[in-house]
Amino acid sequence: MKQFAAGDLTRNTGDLFEAATVAPVAITKHRKPRFVVMSMERFQALTAGRGSQVALDVADMPDELGDLLDQGIEEHFRDR
Repeated sequence: MKQFAAGDLTRNTGDLFEAATVAPVAITKHRKPRFVVMSMERFQALTAGRGSQVALDVADMPDELGDLLDQGIEEHFRDR
């Protein structure tokens, strides 16, 4: 990942924006990455569907789904 020092932002703004169109760019402060600049398209792709993910405890899984998961795991490792 390309990096720009925070102190150089005013002098290299054009270079920063140009680099950010290709890939995310780290902004460093005291030589440590602190912020990321990226294109709006990349940001939207990263945040699309946000909020639709749910974390559940395996212990709360219905028995039928747990059995199906166990079967899939067994088949995956058996085929290796």
